[in-house]
This record gives sequence, structure tokens and C-alpha cells, in this order.
Amino acid sequence: MQSSTKDFLLALVCVILAMITIQSGASFAKQLFPVVGPEGTTALRLGFSALILCLIFKPWKHLPAKGNRLSIVVYGLSLGGMNILFYYAIERIPLGIGVALEFTGPLAVALFSSRAKRDLFWVACAIAGILLLLPDMSSQESLDPIGVILALGAGACWAAYILFGKKTGTQSSGGATVALGMTVAAIVLVPYGGILQSNAFTWSVIPLGIGIAILSSALPYTLEMVALRNMPAQGFSIMLSLEPAFAALAGFIILGELLTLWQWLAILLVIIASVGSSFSSVKKQ
Repeated sequence: MQSSTKDFLLALVCVILAMITIQSGASFAKQLFPVVGPEGTTALRLGFSALILCLIFKPWKHLPAKGNRLSIVVYGLSLGGMNILFYYAIERIPLGIGVALEFTGPLAVALFSSRAKRDLFWVACAIAGILLLLPDMSSQESLDPIGVILALGAGACWAAYILFGKKTGTQSSGGATVALGMTVAAIVLVPYGGILQSNAFTWSVIPLGIGIAILSSALPYTLEMVALRNMPAQGFSIMLSLEPAFAALAGFIILGELLTLWQWLAILLVIIASVGSSFSSVKKQ
């Protein structure tokens, strides 16, 4: 087997494992909500993720120039907002649906940056998927409207995270950038979670928090970095478009969350829109 084929297969395995770990982490985090709530779970995840990433990437050696520090702060606040709003959302709605709605953030960034008329089809797919997920107040199986709004808010934070991540000027040290952003998010949300959920940092909960931090942040980010070194960026983006499906499967296997046929169709439409926008990005390069 040629070296390039081995590298691609390694990257493929890493991307799949990254999606499995991050959605498994989200499923385990949701199981922690009855104990410490979304606030305490967010504090644990961000606090231990920041600590782990700082130990690995030593961001103090890659501090941004003064002109870029505001972008780092906004980048970190976007990261924190994305985490807390997503956890608030999946407290109310199934994991797979929460991820599909959150995916509208990066999808919007990709589609709004394009001026190709063919991309209108991917916009239509995304809108159709969102419309299928919007609450039907006349149905008992309707999604919680607040959960839907929170998931879309998490998507908006994800979009800001992408845009300000590009403005940091430290793309050559992506690990340090994420560590700095995670630290900013932790500085804001660890006290918030600790105050609202005073039992979040008890000895019985801390090991679970460390596990969630590893599964949700440290491990998938490391796997994604390995994948990006061995796979073109556009192929990586296309693979990540499958994440809502992995989230729905994790929600079913770990949490026992059952989705309706229409909800699965909505997730499929969001995935099609994401894959299509990724292919469009390939053609523009």
C-alpha cells in the first residue's frame, strides 16, 4: 500500500474517531445535567479543556500581537457562548437535532462568502431542513421552541468563532490559538458555572468533568490536527459535514433519543447543504 493511501486512511480514521468522541462527550455531558446542570457541565468542560490544551500547546509562547488581542478575546467569548448555548439547547431538544441546528452557523459562513448561483440550491436545502425542525405548536411531539432558538444561537456563536479565528493572525500556531480562546472562555464561564452549580467541583464530579473535557475537546482536536496533516482541507470539511448524523446516532445509542422520520430528513438536508457548500469551496480554490 502506497504511503499516500496510508496517510489518507489514517486521516479518515482520525476524522471519524474525532466525530465519535466529540458526540459521545456531548451525550455523557447531557447525562451530567441532572447533577450539575448545563452551567456546571460547561464550567467543567471548558476549565479542564483549557488546562489540558495549555499544558500541551503552551500558548504563552505564542501570544498574539497587541492588535490581534481583541480578536482573541471575541474568539474565546464566541467559543464559550457556543458551548453554553449548545448545552442549554440539548437540555431541551435531542442531541442530533441540536447539532444539526448548530451547524447552520458554519454553513452560513460558507454560503454567504459565495456568490455562485448554484449555491442557492444548498441554501434551499439548509432552509428546508431548518423549517422541518421548527416547532409545530399543535403537535405533542413538537420540539421545545426555546431549545431550537438556543441551538441556532450556538450556531451564530460558531460562525463568530470561525470569523474571528481567522482574524487572530496566529494560523501558524492553531493549537495555541485554541488554547488561548479556551482560556478566555474558561475565565468567564467557570466562575459562572461554579456560582450557579456549587457542587460542580466536588471530588465525585471532577473525574466526570475531566472525561468530558478529554472526549469533547482535547482528544477530538488532537485527532483533527492529525487528520488535517494527512488530508486536504476540503476533504476534511466534507467529512465533518456528517457530524449531525453521528450526533443523532450517539443520542440514540447513549441517551436512547428517538427521532421521527421528518427529523431524520431534516438532518439529511442540513448534511447535503454542508457537503454541497464544501464542494463549492473546492471549486473556488
